[in-house]
Amino acid sequence: MNRNSKDQLISELAEKLATAKAAFLADYRGLNVEKVNTLRGELRKAGVEYQVVKNTLLRIAAKNTGVECLEKYLEGPTAIAIVQQDPVAPAKVLSDFAKANDKFELKVGALDGKVLSIEDIKALSELPSREVLLAKVLGSLNAPASNFVGVLAAIPRSLVQVLAAIQDKKAA
Repeated sequence: MNRNSKDQLISELAEKLATAKAAFLADYRGLNVEKVNTLRGELRKAGVEYQVVKNTLLRIAAKNTGVECLEKYLEGPTAIAIVQQDPVAPAKVLSDFAKANDKFELKVGALDGKVLSIEDIKALSELPSREVLLAKVLGSLNAPASNFVGVLAAIPRSLVQVLAAIQDKKAA
């Protein structure tokens, strides 16, 4: 790799890392190409870019970004998953892939400039997705209004039932 292509890779990585909401580092040693491509496909569906980068290039690109905190974990073969959107879905994909493949090992993650341990990544993967959480919040906000409408509708309904009972009693 010549100097110009290294500089271009560093600038592209720095741009992606500057806008990233989260990043995850993994050790991919021992995985065959088929499994790595499967992981890439699953992560692509979640809107995540997964690539293998030299540690020195990643270290340079990460300066002054939210993932600079991962610098001390850049040892050995390293792959990085760069997350631009919701970090829950990629955490689920990576955790599930690590469970299914003994040779794939999550190293660490970064979320909003803070280091995530493997336990933190697993906890993040167990959270419901952003859409599910928003649906729950909207359901909670909608519940009082629905209950209020039900109570208001019950008053005339009760009145009609009482009047119908009186009418049935007079008719009998």
